[in-house]
Amino acid sequence: MTASEPIEVTLTAPTGRLDRALADALPEFSRARLQALMGEGAVTRDGATVRDPSAKATAGLYRLIVPAALAADPESEDIALTVLFEDAHLIVVDKPPGMSAHPAPGSHTGTLVNALLHHCGESLSGIGGVARPGIVHRLDKNTSGVMVAAKTDVAHRGLSALFAAHDIDRLYLALTRGAPQPAHGTITTQIGRSAGDRKKMAVLRAGGREAITHYEIQQVFGPAGKPLAARVACRLETGRTHQIRVHLAHKGSPCLGDPAYGSGPPSPAVRAAIAKAGLRRQALHAAVLGFRHPVTGDTLRFETAPPDDMRRLESGLALL
Repeated sequence: MTASEPIEVTLTAPTGRLDRALADALPEFSRARLQALMGEGAVTRDGATVRDPSAKATAGLYRLIVPAALAADPESEDIALTVLFEDAHLIVVDKPPGMSAHPAPGSHTGTLVNALLHHCGESLSGIGGVARPGIVHRLDKNTSGVMVAAKTDVAHRGLSALFAAHDIDRLYLALTRGAPQPAHGTITTQIGRSAGDRKKMAVLRAGGREAITHYEIQQVFGPAGKPLAARVACRLETGRTHQIRVHLAHKGSPCLGDPAYGSGPPSPAVRAAIAKAGLRRQALHAAVLGFRHPVTGDTLRFETAPPDDMRRLESGLALL
């Protein structure tokens, strides 16, 4: 995937939020898409990167570097899905670990989009864009759990608005190295691209976007005074890329098995438990997703248990 030609627009006397001002000036972009581009560092004003979509709009020359869509439409693939809910407007699935949300460089097939195109038929094509039809949020490839996708334009707009307003109930379960202290609390930082590795996110002292995670230790494993691991429930108030993984690592208790944010090996006993469980990914599962149906107004809530690898690991940790 390569970037398309930069898009430039001059705001002369804008008012209100920056994302809204840019959306008014560039009607081909939704506010959610502009927010995502800012989060990726793809928007500049007079040459300086702007990342906060809620900042007050100011006059200047704005340039957007927009990734080009994949050259070919994603193809439908007959991939089994665990469907938790489906109606004419949306579908909720329990995504397995190892499945990417949508096609990307190095992962053109076997994605949730490929599976949805087969399951939902041609009605899904183009909803939310050719490259990511139906997708309004995503889980990392190796994070399992509940995801919702749109089947109609009205549902896509409504779900995008809910995620943009953080009006979604999202609870994740993580198995961590050691245990974060205190036992429960709120992590509030700025998160943005790491200066040392653009594929990773990091807590930043300046710049980035505000990220808020509420967490609570549900169980500790090993000595009570110095636990070797823990099961931690994390509730997202915001939804930044890799947010929980970055925040738990920032607290000194990264997800077990996390190849990007692990920051040091766990104890030998925990390593042995990971190997016996066959865990080959970060131990993170999106357990709960709750929201108001964007069309019917019904209150929906879905909850799934972690996959076998995390359950086996937790059983092994309980023996420490």
